[in-house]
Amino acid sequence: MAVLLPAIVPVALIIFVGFIAGRTLGLDRRTLSRLSLYVLLPALVASSLYGITLAADRALLIVVGFFVVSTLLYGLVYGCCRLAKVPSLRQKTLLATTLFSNTGNLGLPFITFALGQTGLERAIVYLVSSSILLTTVGPTLLKGQGFGTGLRTTLKLPVFWAMLAGLALQTLAVTLHLRLGDGLALLGGAAIPVALLTLGMQLAQTQFYLDRPVLVAAGLRLVLAPAIALIIGTAIGLQGQDLQVLVLQGAMPTAVNTFIWVTEFGGDADLVARAIVLSTLLSFVTLPSILWMLLTFTG
Repeated sequence: MAVLLPAIVPVALIIFVGFIAGRTLGLDRRTLSRLSLYVLLPALVASSLYGITLAADRALLIVVGFFVVSTLLYGLVYGCCRLAKVPSLRQKTLLATTLFSNTGNLGLPFITFALGQTGLERAIVYLVSSSILLTTVGPTLLKGQGFGTGLRTTLKLPVFWAMLAGLALQTLAVTLHLRLGDGLALLGGAAIPVALLTLGMQLAQTQFYLDRPVLVAAGLRLVLAPAIALIIGTAIGLQGQDLQVLVLQGAMPTAVNTFIWVTEFGGDADLVARAIVLSTLLSFVTLPSILWMLLTFTG
């Protein structure tokens, strides 16, 4: 418990502050979301990759693990939906709520508090992979558009270019003079609290009720996804924090941005909003349990 509380309490506190702010101050959540997506998160990705100490082969294994897990999740959910004759609209909605997890707003701060800076480096690698999947597969999955549309969307996002810039600076061993690196890190440091505040505001504005589809969506995201991540991570030889991050990021609740994608490209927006709320609330039970298991059995 002494290990778990420092990882949970700070995250819960900032989300709670965001919830209160969302209920009382009338803030524009969309502005904060865009600030996080287009400014703060790219700065965090670039500064983290610039100073990364994780070996390339280990980072590659995390990327491979993520895409294998995502492929298996897609196949399992799609196959089960077809067997159960789930309507097309709900089918693609369940695929979206299962595949797209909150690896940024919640994953980065939770792993930072739980595993420290070395865990954050690995979580950034996972986040970049997840962002690429979301922006390339998202439009294709939800609207039936081709891969080219997804690729164009990816190229428009600064997170992608921030990834390339951070990797280039790190690979070429470029020194940023006049403490530009410190300025970039300071800007990126704002990404985590702003993301958690935004998440709290989203929870404050979402109407919620329980039914079978939302319970299924939450179960797929919080139970099936981390179980598959643990199996795949172990099978490809991940150990220690590499395996821990793969499983923890895989155990995150449905991404808040999924609601934006479903609203833009198609899907059951009401179900997505409720899945975000339920999976986020339940994750405050499931995430500590999974973290305890990982720390106990994988060291």
